[in-house]
Order: sequence, then structure tokens, then C-alpha cells
Amino acid sequence: MNVASVMTTDVDSCTPESTCKEVAIKMKELDVGVIPICENEKLVGIITDRDLVIKGLANDLSEESPVSELITNLVVKGTKDMSIEEAAKIMSHEQIRRLPIVENEKLVGMVSLGDLAVNNQSSEKAGEALKDISVPSEPNK
Repeated sequence: MNVASVMTTDVDSCTPESTCKEVAIKMKELDVGVIPICENEKLVGIITDRDLVIKGLANDLSEESPVSELITNLVVKGTKDMSIEEAAKIMSHEQIRRLPIVENEKLVGMVSLGDLAVNNQSSEKAGEALKDISVPSEPNK
């Protein structure tokens, strides 16, 4: 079974020029903690609620600041034809809970641990990924 069969395809995104406030409002409206950042449908970054708080709010960044100042540009991505097991392995290795799915660099979907867990064949893999993702990172020295 491949990722295309379980991924969410109706994914909202913002642009690098979107303000921190606009992104936060979109997160609230959609009840999500991550928003892909796209230019002309091409995935150029990702921002999380944690980015908004830790990199933005905690550093006195204005709510009108563009999210380009906060986004993660080196985004781990998947493809819709990869297997569910491959996606779970990547998510586990990278310690991420959501994996943007791209085709020709364009965002076509998003797969979450929840998406993987609802599939009976992948629930064990999702559980293993969650266990690995939940392991605390080594503190920076």
C-alpha cells in the first residue's frame, strides 16, 4: 500500500510573505499545528506552531513579520508512490509527525502519523515511528 491511499490531499498552505498572524489564524481555523509554505504551488518550507512561538513570539518578532523569517527551508519530503512503511521509516528517522508529499516539487498532500495509524497494516509502523519521534533529542552542548 502506498502513501497516496492514506494521505490528505486537500492541504492549505501559505506563502513566505504571509504574516505570522495570518499563519497563526489559519492554524487555528484548520486546527492544525503545521502549515506548508509554497510559492506557485512549489513547497519551499514549512512552519509549525512551535516555530511561531519559539522563534517568533519568544524573540519579540512582530505578528506582522513575514513567516519567511521563521520557516524551515530544508523540508523532509515524500512521494505519493512511496510505501507506507517507507514514510513511517522517514518520519521515525527524522523525528517528524507530518510528511509533506510532493510531485515535481509541488505539494500534493500531507501524511501524518494518524493517517498511517488508521491503516491496519501500518498501525504497527506508525506506533514504532511515534515511539522514535517521541524520544527526546540530545541537548545541545
